[in-house]
Amino acid sequence: MSLNIRESDTANFETDVLQQELAVVDFYSSECPPCEALASKYEALSEIYGHKIRFVKVFRQANRELAKSLDVTGSPSVLFFKNGKQVGSKLTGGIRRKELEAQFEAMIPHEVPALKAKVQPQETRVDVLVLGGGPAGLTASIYLAQAHQKVLVVDTALPGGFVATTHQVSNYPGFIQPQDGYLLSHNIAEQAKANGVEFRSAVDVDEVDLENHTVRLDGWETIFARKVIIATGSKPKLLGVPGELEYRGHGVSYCATCDGKYYQDKEIVVIGGGNSAVEESLFLAKFASKITLVHRSSHLRANKEAQAKALAEPKMNFLFEHQVREIRKRAPFDMSVIVQDLKTGAVKELDSAGVFIFIGFEPNVEMFGGKLKLDPWGYVEVDAEMRTNIPGVFSAGDVNAKPFRQITTAVADGTIAAIAATKELE
Repeated sequence: MSLNIRESDTANFETDVLQQELAVVDFYSSECPPCEALASKYEALSEIYGHKIRFVKVFRQANRELAKSLDVTGSPSVLFFKNGKQVGSKLTGGIRRKELEAQFEAMIPHEVPALKAKVQPQETRVDVLVLGGGPAGLTASIYLAQAHQKVLVVDTALPGGFVATTHQVSNYPGFIQPQDGYLLSHNIAEQAKANGVEFRSAVDVDEVDLENHTVRLDGWETIFARKVIIATGSKPKLLGVPGELEYRGHGVSYCATCDGKYYQDKEIVVIGGGNSAVEESLFLAKFASKITLVHRSSHLRANKEAQAKALAEPKMNFLFEHQVREIRKRAPFDMSVIVQDLKTGAVKELDSAGVFIFIGFEPNVEMFGGKLKLDPWGYVEVDAEMRTNIPGVFSAGDVNAKPFRQITTAVADGTIAAIAATKELE
């Protein structure tokens, strides 16, 4: 740990933080991937701002009463203090470097330019750069590391990919009982780390130059690689109706596992009719008192087993051949969804505590600036060994053009890409 960072506790918090003119505190925990992702950023920033702001770390699990008194309920949580008073916004979860710097700029606005001017850009050289930390990218990194390649996984979020937000995975080989999605992805990430894979998580990717195999992160680090594997996956599609973006994260959600617990004994609306919508609705039924599933089609498109469970779930109601036109919010947990009957044109309003949207996915390819050959739907086209149209650049997982997208197919893609890249490096 940097000499600019002080480890504190309940007994010393007054001296270490509250008696300082300016201080920042990282409440962290053990076995906490977001905490690990933050640690290197926190240390690097302490080298820049540590002479003006006191940097402190507190082990939350050993200082629970202190954390509770400051309304710290999760790790990591970063708090900012000025003359003993909390200032700015509390940061939690996958904290980005630019979020921290924005808070520092507010605390010492006149000194930041001079401090930043002293920052020396960092260069990192690896054999293979993996863009994306989901099942495809993690699997590729494990194979590469075991082939004695220097591997770096870069992810704009935290390792695990979309599967980390999945309630349960029941069809992954080797497990008799369904596995928690977060735990499965966490274990794959830990396996990668155990094999020596390095990570840059919750970072901002400023620039990607696929032809030259370089990536710039967080405005100060440039990665140079001999080969690149794209494994950026896909993201939930947006409805594109008024109110969706305005209330995203404030009543509109795309993740049942993340937000379902907030809707205990409340009525909610789910939009969609495929596997994701139906399976996530079944998970939400553990919390909600009533679920209204709105779908444009006349029938569900989920697999037969999921359909049977959903149709037998007493909490679930189905509104077929209806389309959402608008999402409104009156107050927290007091929303409404405006839907239109596609047969009659009639419009009605559904009251709801929250809205969950599961209407499919689209590939994460924006950062590549149109350099990759894509199919008509925007997915990356590859050959049998996962090569793209750019020499030395491979692609794996749900970002690829292919008929099926499952965890197992992503793992297979990652395996193939890693082996093919290794052969080219030999």
